[in-house]
Amino acid sequence: MAAKQKILIVDDDNNIAELISLYLTKECFETTIVNDGEEALTTFDSFEPNLILLDLMLPGIDGYQVCREIRAKSQVPIIMLSAKGEIFDKVLGLELGADDYIIKPFDSKELVARVKAVLRRYQPVKNTPTPNSNAKIVEYPELVINQTNYSVLYKGQTVDMPPKELELLYFLASSPNQVFTREQLLDHIWGYEYVGDTRTVDVHIKRLREKIKDHANWGLATVWGIGYKFEVR
Repeated sequence: MAAKQKILIVDDDNNIAELISLYLTKECFETTIVNDGEEALTTFDSFEPNLILLDLMLPGIDGYQVCREIRAKSQVPIIMLSAKGEIFDKVLGLELGADDYIIKPFDSKELVARVKAVLRRYQPVKNTPTPNSNAKIVEYPELVINQTNYSVLYKGQTVDMPPKELELLYFLASSPNQVFTREQLLDHIWGYEYVGDTRTVDVHIKRLREKIKDHANWGLATVWGIGYKFEVR
């Protein structure tokens, strides 16, 4: 029997945390609850979760700082939970490395669907690749994007990036010089289950540009008023 996927729930409201745990346990997830940021960082190392549900308003170390510290050492998926629904808060959370952002109060079915959707996208990189004629690989000078084992080689070095960043880069690079609107990219990468805005795409493009600098032969180009393309020169 396959091991249950583990969810770390970080929320200072224990009633909400227990309710979330109940929803996820019914879906055969294993859960652990912590109520503050420091405990979250300690428990992360011992529990080794497959995904973190992270409230932003925590005593002591807030959710933003917890996200920063976890992202410094791991690409485990993080879904932020917050009563703050402003665009600024969402964008900040995504820029810090969160994979999704859910506004409280939320529907239990939506929460479970978001958790499952994020986990489907997250696949750890395999250390020993096996030959596969159907491998999804795109190669350019000094850049290899492999969506089969979720790895990116840039100038001979492995670049760590969350699953959606890699999927976005692969999708654009698979159709060189084709322009995609933000709405098209949201639909292809995040899918119908994602309830968000087009700024999500802008945030992920920004993060990709910080990791993958434009090459003499290719680059991520903005098409003003429309969207983005992977430009091959």
